[in-house]
Amino acid sequence: MNARPLANEYAAYYEKYVSRVPEGNILETLTEQITATQKNFGEISEEKSKFRYADGKWSIRELLGHIIDTERVFAYRALRFSRNDKTALPGFEQDDFVPNSNHDNVLLKDLVEEFILVRKSNIKLFASFTDEMWLHIGTASENAMSVRAVAYNLAGHVIHHTNVLKEKYL
Repeated sequence: MNARPLANEYAAYYEKYVSRVPEGNILETLTEQITATQKNFGEISEEKSKFRYADGKWSIRELLGHIIDTERVFAYRALRFSRNDKTALPGFEQDDFVPNSNHDNVLLKDLVEEFILVRKSNIKLFASFTDEMWLHIGTASENAMSVRAVAYNLAGHVIHHTNVLKEKYL
């Protein structure tokens, strides 16, 4: 399924992520991001990974941990939606997740490895879907979203936070 999701397949809030994804095969984009993320975060020292660009902002470790948490939450949504499960799923509040995580006490190299493993698992999940399953719609955070919109959101989310990493942290 290479077609971009239509605007009615996701909440307007997600446009800032979906619109960042380049044209092409979404599974290839998700795969290419593994190497790019490994490079971008892998070049940061463990000491630097504790850096926060301002009071109250996440550390680099927390930033990557947030990306990993989001991968997991959205993969679960894709799984449920792909199975045509019509149960509305609750929202996901990043501002509750991050301070209640232990990301700052996990080595950056271990977070990078965790991202790689989670993303590879997610790619296998998306690769297992039929064309029909990619179009299934579910509800999360009181908004409709298609399976393909979930995949594009994950790719765009990594692009967004990679840009934040480069602009604010490095």
